[in-house]
Amino acid sequence: MALAGLFLISFLVVHLGINLLILKDDGRESFNIAAHFMVTNPLIQSMQWVLFGGFILHILLGIVLQIQNWLARPQRYKVEGYSHTSFFSKYMIHTGAIIFAFLIIHLINFFFKAKFGEIPHIMINGESYEDMGILVIEKFKELPYVLMYVVWLLFLGFHLDHAFHSALQSLGLNHSKYTPVAFGLSRALAILIAGGFILIPVLIYIS
Repeated sequence: MALAGLFLISFLVVHLGINLLILKDDGRESFNIAAHFMVTNPLIQSMQWVLFGGFILHILLGIVLQIQNWLARPQRYKVEGYSHTSFFSKYMIHTGAIIFAFLIIHLINFFFKAKFGEIPHIMINGESYEDMGILVIEKFKELPYVLMYVVWLLFLGFHLDHAFHSALQSLGLNHSKYTPVAFGLSRALAILIAGGFILIPVLIYIS
């Protein structure tokens, strides 16, 4: 569970770096070149299935572990510690379910359209590229989608706030000296990833 979670976090960081290119004022050229590389590179395309496998594994293990926790303590603790009272800890399965539901919408809006839909082309340095950027621009010019994605990404941030330090703890990398640092890194990572992704639809909509 921890390894799958860390793998997905690394994917989010890479995905965010590429998506932020859509904000560059160059007529979507940098974003489309990066997107073209991602969809034509054989290694990355093979890793795509590893990524899907990571998502499925993470979801299934999350469900199994939650059921095991419920069965292990059918009655609530009379006095709960921080790990039990923390909002992000208590509702990991709930925020995970919300993220999964919106992930399906995200795949329909972008991934499946890019794979199976008709994508307009753009000329860059004399070469024709699929204009993946226009899909993003058009979608985030619609206020309902912007609001939906902002809410979704806030839930992602809540999920990540607990996820990173929890994964390190599950791998045995916890220590009284370093655990507070892990908590701080986890929160900073959650803010940077969620905030970076939120920036994209908001800036596109108001531009």
